Amino acid sequence: MRLLLVHPSALMYSEIFLRLEPLGLERVAGAAREAGHEVRVVDLQVLGRATLREEVRSFRPEALGISLNYLANIPEAIELAANVKRAAPGCFVFLGGHSVSFVAENVLEQAAGTVDAVVRGEGEPAIAPLLEAVRDGGVDGVPGIVTAAGRGPAPLMLHGIDSPLPARDLMRHRRRYFIGELDPCASIEFTRGCPWDCSFCSAWTFYGRSYRKASPEAAAEDLARIREPNVFIVDDVAFIRPEHGDAIAAEVERRGIRKQYYLETRSDVLLRHPEVFERWARLGLRYMFLGMEAIDAEGLDLFRKRVSPDENFRALEAARRMGIQVAINLIVDPAWDEERFRVVREFALSVPEIVHFTVMTPYPGTEIWHTESRRLTTRDYRLFDIQHAVVPTTLPLERFYEELVRTQAVINRKHLGLRTAFGAARVLGRNLLRGQTNFARMLWKFNRVYNPRRQLADHGMPVRYELPLPQPIDVGDRRRLYVHTRTSPPHRS
Repeated sequence: MRLLLVHPSALMYSEIFLRLEPLGLERVAGAAREAGHEVRVVDLQVLGRATLREEVRSFRPEALGISLNYLANIPEAIELAANVKRAAPGCFVFLGGHSVSFVAENVLEQAAGTVDAVVRGEGEPAIAPLLEAVRDGGVDGVPGIVTAAGRGPAPLMLHGIDSPLPARDLMRHRRRYFIGELDPCASIEFTRGCPWDCSFCSAWTFYGRSYRKASPEAAAEDLARIREPNVFIVDDVAFIRPEHGDAIAAEVERRGIRKQYYLETRSDVLLRHPEVFERWARLGLRYMFLGMEAIDAEGLDLFRKRVSPDENFRALEAARRMGIQVAINLIVDPAWDEERFRVVREFALSVPEIVHFTVMTPYPGTEIWHTESRRLTTRDYRLFDIQHAVVPTTLPLERFYEELVRTQAVINRKHLGLRTAFGAARVLGRNLLRGQTNFARMLWKFNRVYNPRRQLADHGMPVRYELPLPQPIDVGDRRRLYVHTRTSPPHRS
């Protein structure tokens, strides 16, 4: 069959700080090609709507899948599905991805016939059976598939993540992918899943707290195929198992692979296994994202991080000793007042690290969705992007956004001031000499993208599609939050 896969447009946060290649979509494309299908991909992060219209016209897809890892893209995806149905009435249109897995039935109802199915759970084991069923007629019995008729069997989970290989060759304008100074930047997956259970996160509920590792040989082989000089390791928490990180490092050393790396991990993991991160620093690990989330014990307990402020600060010191630049994430509680914003600004200016802010947001699939959703001030999908407040704020909403943007702007200036200007100019010049402009655009777009008037105005947009309210559920039995369960039959790729 002819399959066209689509990634929606970039969200507010990724207009500035990063634009990552859609690795999950590439892996689904790889699985479909292995099954004998003809596949094309359109990434609307880097391509325009006109390209998608032309692909639909010229390629004449028999099936079209839209990736929905972010709730805020759901209205766009429904609109795209409607456009495709008008242009190609016989095309089977389906949605898949992390976020839509938690609201599948509601999105199907809202799409009003323009979406034929939603894939819940992992896409790689589902795509070949789905396309076969589309060809033969009748997809209701495919594992993980939800249609207007209801849910089919439980979604399948990959037994191992060594395959399918991501179809990176299908991506156009690969040089448009970046994260911070790493421009251009590819992505790779060493592990999948997370064994922790933070209350604000849906990674553990999606995967049922499972955790799978790529074999060191397969990980290094995939890394060797990447042409870009920079690589983002997309694991939720890198190097939880030190022996696994060491084994991949040994393969990288043996093959003489030289890249610069960016990864995300936890403070306690870094402190328990500093030798693994030191080894990767020698291999090119330059940047690390640490989800500190809060600077005090009360905030950490609220989000069930299971780390202490002391561990967080010791982790920052450890990374500094290794020469790894750290980006810290803090979660902004809508309950913050001006004094709390002032305290956080003082902290952010007192440390050399970059500090990013995300607004506490109850997402479907998270525990706080079931405990906080009764307080929602909006159910507009588009505002669930961790940059807007969707529960009541202590400050008037306009004032909240002014403090939020002011705080982020102060930190932004810290990293573009005279003290760091020469370093930024050196990186900027090196990138521009290679024809890479993503980092340069990031530096100068902040005031246009992060604007309190814009964020406040977003709340006044006409709303056509709204999040459903959660069904009553006892979150004491956390297995009821899972998309995948340990009893789901594994799919051997």
